[in-house]
Amino acid sequence: MELQRNSHHVYRLMYHFVCVPKYRRKVFTEPYRETLKSIIYKIGYDYEIYIVELEISVDHIHMVVRGVPKMSPSDVMQILKSISARQFFKFYPEIKRRYFWGGKLWTQSYFVETIGNATEEVIRKYVQDQLVELDKKEKSADQLGLFK
Repeated sequence: MELQRNSHHVYRLMYHFVCVPKYRRKVFTEPYRETLKSIIYKIGYDYEIYIVELEISVDHIHMVVRGVPKMSPSDVMQILKSISARQFFKFYPEIKRRYFWGGKLWTQSYFVETIGNATEEVIRKYVQDQLVELDKKEKSADQLGLFK
């Protein structure tokens, strides 16, 4: 996973999302699955949300998304869920009438976790060792004394 750059930031933000349809309905069979995939990839393209992986099961979806600093994970989910629901129901109004009479495709909740190249243990150790490393650098630095 390489670093991303723009004019003011260097970053590496990766998220794993899981979301489920309302009432945990098992509606994402073919051809609905492929249509939903197309919709989500198109939304990603339009909103600069980089969908790295997307897999749709009959009753939930998994996504790996590469983030940008200006967009929070909740922003990503809000965009993907709201637009995908509207588009999906436009293609398949019969699904809305039959399974989602309340008008909502997705539950309000979702799962998100960050993905990185290092384990939590490695990161925690790195953070804990920062003061020790700083002290070593200060002791080895040849600075001029202010009052000699």
